[in-house]
Amino acid sequence: MIPIMIDPERVAIVVAGNGPAAERRVRQAREGGARAVAVFAPGETDRFAALTDGVVHDRLPEVADLAGVDLLYVAGLDNDASFSLALMAREHNVLVNVEDVRELCDFHVPGSVRRGDLLIAVGTGGASPGLARRLRRHLEEEFGPEWAERLLTLSAQRRKWIEEGADMATVAERTDAMIEKSEWLK
Repeated sequence: MIPIMIDPERVAIVVAGNGPAAERRVRQAREGGARAVAVFAPGETDRFAALTDGVVHDRLPEVADLAGVDLLYVAGLDNDASFSLALMAREHNVLVNVEDVRELCDFHVPGSVRRGDLLIAVGTGGASPGLARRLRRHLEEEFGPEWAERLLTLSAQRRKWIEEGADMATVAERTDAMIEKSEWLK
């Protein structure tokens, strides 16, 4: 696995599916900054309407729906539908993730803790989602809501140091010193 983070403002995302797993993917994309997420939720359009500014299709995506799409999440669908969507996505150079079907995943979604712009992720490459889930819960306890403000403080200070002409090595040293002095990691 290669750990990367994708800016959802720069990619087109589609979620196809039903139930809590599909809803979780829509929420993650929106919380991550996606302006729009196309959702295909046969029989469950009401469930997703509030999450997607009301743009929900009451069917599964077709080939034309994947034009210009970069990422496809599939969740809460039967095996045949999931396989067909994964195959269609791959044929059209769309990266696909089918919930809990490792061989149908071009990428994996790590367990994550979000505190403002701070994003802490843990993944197992699909080998043990249960371990990733457990580690995520542990990280949620270790890194509470106060970390959103801490990041804002560090970010403002970093901008100030750079404006004053500090090089990146100095900025890194000052950041470490500020974290140590604050005892945030004790």
